[in-house]
Amino acid sequence: MKENETSTTCCPPFDPALWDDKLIEWNNKKFIKDSVLTLFYMPITFGKVMKRLDRKVSSANATIPDWLCLSDHTSKWNMDVYLAIDKEIPDENLVTFSGKFYSKVYEGALKETAKWCKDYEAVVKSKGLNIKKWYMWYTTCPKCAKKYGKNYVAIVAEVE
Repeated sequence: MKENETSTTCCPPFDPALWDDKLIEWNNKKFIKDSVLTLFYMPITFGKVMKRLDRKVSSANATIPDWLCLSDHTSKWNMDVYLAIDKEIPDENLVTFSGKFYSKVYEGALKETAKWCKDYEAVVKSKGLNIKKWYMWYTTCPKCAKKYGKNYVAIVAEVE
């Protein structure tokens, strides 16, 4: 989305109210899965992978609901990403999520992630829920976060 000649954003503004402290029920919610190279958990090829996924979504005339992209840090060297899509895209690594998911939004520098995760675990426990699998949602790229003046990160977990 281009705003003007000197200032561009690639990420839409994020409304934390839509995702903060929400219990969501998904039934076969569609995602495309891909992998990002990381170096000690820091994404190296995130932009490249997102551009590739965006091209695939666009060429299939699909959309990305809520611009939702969940990240699963599987090791110091890899992060799987799950990009939400509104329809199936042939010949892609399609996965679906079903179940109850709890979402909580945090704001600040990524160095706060460990603190956020500890808080998230406590909040989930206080609600009488158990985390089955959790994901990070980095809602904007660093350039757009700087432009908007906010760096929102949502933690989304499948819960029981």
